[in-house]
Amino acid sequence: MSNSDNHPAIIRLNPTQYAHVLDNNTNVTRVLIGPLTHARQDHETKVFGPAEMVLVPPRQYCVVKNPVVRDESGKAKVDPNNLQVKLQYGEEEIRLEGPPFPLYPGEQMPVGPTPLRVVPPQSALRLLALRDHTDGSEKRVAGDEWQFKGPATYVPRVEVKVVDTVHATVVQPGRALRLQARQALEDSDGKVRKAGEEWLMNKAGAYLPGVFEVVLETVEPLTLTDKRAIHLRALRTFEDEFGKQRRAGEEWLLTMEDCETHIPDVNEEIINPELPLIVLTRKQYCVVLNAWDETGKQMMGRKELRRGERSFFLKPGEELENGVIKDVAVLGDDEALLLKAVEPFSDAEGVERTPGDRWNIIGPCEYVPPVEVEVLKRYSSVPLDENEGIYVRNIKTGKVDTVIGQTYLLKPDEELWEKVLPDTVERLIQDPHGTILRDVGTKAMVKRDKTRVVTFRAPHNTAVQVYDYKEKSSRVTWGPGLVMLGPDEQFTLLSLSGGTPKEANVIKCICLRLGPDFMTDVVVVETSDHARLSIQLSYNWHFAVESNAEGASKIFQVPDFVGDTCKSMASRVRGAVAGATFDDFHKHSTTIIHAAVFGKDASGAINKTRNFSENNLVITNVDIQSVEPVDQRTRDALSYSVQQAIEITTKSQEANARHEAERQAQEAQGRLERQRLKDEVEAEKARQSLLELQAESSAVQSMGHAKAEARARAEATQIEKEAELKQAELRVEAKKIQDQWDLQQVRDRQAAEIAHQKAVNDMQVQMAKEMAQIETDRFKNQVDAIGAETIKSMAQAGPELQAKLLQGLGLKSVLITDGSSPVNLFNTANGLIGAQPAQGGGAPALPGAAEGAGFGM
Repeated sequence: MSNSDNHPAIIRLNPTQYAHVLDNNTNVTRVLIGPLTHARQDHETKVFGPAEMVLVPPRQYCVVKNPVVRDESGKAKVDPNNLQVKLQYGEEEIRLEGPPFPLYPGEQMPVGPTPLRVVPPQSALRLLALRDHTDGSEKRVAGDEWQFKGPATYVPRVEVKVVDTVHATVVQPGRALRLQARQALEDSDGKVRKAGEEWLMNKAGAYLPGVFEVVLETVEPLTLTDKRAIHLRALRTFEDEFGKQRRAGEEWLLTMEDCETHIPDVNEEIINPELPLIVLTRKQYCVVLNAWDETGKQMMGRKELRRGERSFFLKPGEELENGVIKDVAVLGDDEALLLKAVEPFSDAEGVERTPGDRWNIIGPCEYVPPVEVEVLKRYSSVPLDENEGIYVRNIKTGKVDTVIGQTYLLKPDEELWEKVLPDTVERLIQDPHGTILRDVGTKAMVKRDKTRVVTFRAPHNTAVQVYDYKEKSSRVTWGPGLVMLGPDEQFTLLSLSGGTPKEANVIKCICLRLGPDFMTDVVVVETSDHARLSIQLSYNWHFAVESNAEGASKIFQVPDFVGDTCKSMASRVRGAVAGATFDDFHKHSTTIIHAAVFGKDASGAINKTRNFSENNLVITNVDIQSVEPVDQRTRDALSYSVQQAIEITTKSQEANARHEAERQAQEAQGRLERQRLKDEVEAEKARQSLLELQAESSAVQSMGHAKAEARARAEATQIEKEAELKQAELRVEAKKIQDQWDLQQVRDRQAAEIAHQKAVNDMQVQMAKEMAQIETDRFKNQVDAIGAETIKSMAQAGPELQAKLLQGLGLKSVLITDGSSPVNLFNTANGLIGAQPAQGGGAPALPGAAEGAGFGM
């Protein structure tokens, strides 16, 4: 932009424009206000403008910073020394609607034209005084706060700051506002409130809080029902809404009997807003701890029994024992309750009970224990078969008895006693054979009822010994039989050797097999020529059982009869073999071993059995199952000899088999050649028969072919003619059907057109009737709505009005001439007043009548 544009020689201002010009001689800036055309001097410089003046529309305002000082007439004051306008530096001025004004040099407008704030109804502005001033007749001090309530338009002032807009809160019926005082004040009810004090405003309607009131929350009402109560606590001493004085910390209950809804006061604390209703049926009861008495006081430590049918709320401090509702004990004829007195009292039967007494209640009955009674347990009678039992212990004497084969109900001083068995015995009594092996896994144990009498079914041909530690005696039960242990009895546990060769403690059992049975052992012996052999022997054995008790217990005298017997037999065999050579033993091993096991009588004959008097064990036979050398060289030599013998025998058998196979092959070849010659003869005969049959077949085929062709041509001609006849018949039938169909279509079309035309005619007749009826009803309704008198008045209104108009003009006579016919005076009057001719009355105005009318007064 050129310098001439920034500093024009001529400054032209419109009526709503202004500009600032600096006088460089005096260094004073003045304002030029339009309309004006100013010729700029050389010492003048345009510093601002031209710009539009500030226009504040109606109901708006603006803020001017550093405003000019004005005199009483409203003109800007000028310093007489330098002709500079005076400004109020640091001040602000609010200007409202008025004529446009310029901004003088130094004035600023931080806030342009802004609409005035309209405060709606039920609202207010919270104002703060920034400096001391007078608001109408009221003096304000800096820091004062007040409200400007609507509906009104707020005109801002520089001394006042709008802090906040406060809106009224609508309080619904049954609700309340929780208010707090920011400083001491007097509320809407005229009550003095202290700073920080809280209160409720529960009047229905719109509530506008005061300048020093703060709305904390809207308090919703709590609804009370017949199944819901409220648990309250007083935060400080006050008087509740029912006029009752409440002390700080006091707790009480509100139910539906007190009120239907409750608005919590600021001095109340809600402990439980939904206290449930305790409902007891006829078969239920409960014990309430710390129950309230009839005077409304709580008795700490007091218990109260409450039985259904009833319902109630727990009062403050009350609680249910164990927090549960209990069921009435309904006892059957085989059930009982074991009771214990915890406080002295007299029961329903008049018996005095002291603390610690125990007794039972036997059914059938219903029983609700008083608060002085503790129910120890509920138990039933135990039905027992003749092979079942239980252990019962007297808690006073400590004696344990068994009850077997009857239905038994425990007495008050009795309890079931558990009999503990070793783990090995527990596993053995659950095994049907009463035996477990060390290297064989056992099945999972089934948990046993330890109060039941321990029973074990002894298998067939076995014996079970039971020892009574109290009586220091034993008894033996023979299988098959049932063993039932008394309180002080235990099974005799046997630990037998097992495996081959025998190892100790392999077999655990509580039942002893009586035999006959066998046991196998491996014995290593050495001959007189130092050949070591391993002999596997199997002994057949059984127990010679005696009927008396002493003889029965004798078979259990040796804990490991298997191991002891095998050791004894092995010692005898080793001694006998040591006195014989290997060849001798190889030839007479059976005799040597039998003599060693059974021994010889006085005559030198071998005994039939071997008896052990310690436990009545009898060995009846010994079986030599295998004899193997222990030394490797002896074993290899014996193995080589055996292999050579086997090889010789195998080769001999192979030669015989080969010779027999060659003989059978020669015989088969001769039979095959003979059969081939016979087959060739038979084939030649069959070929000759085939040729004869082929010749006969050719002749028959030629004759049959000719006959078939002739027959086929005849049948084809017949079929063709029959087809043509059938086609002609079908064409005739089709033509007949087509004609019938066309005739039916014509009939249907005519019937449809007749029906359609009839329906259209009926509809038109009906529509004409309905339209006539509608028109008649409409005209009748119009007449009825307007009324006969109204219609009459409307008809007379035009002539009467025209007559009155002529009378008002004071005309007595009139003459209208146009050379041919007179004019209607009424229409002429209408023309004079610019009215329209009346509908349906009077003659139309003649053209030119008004111009040619003459009036005489």
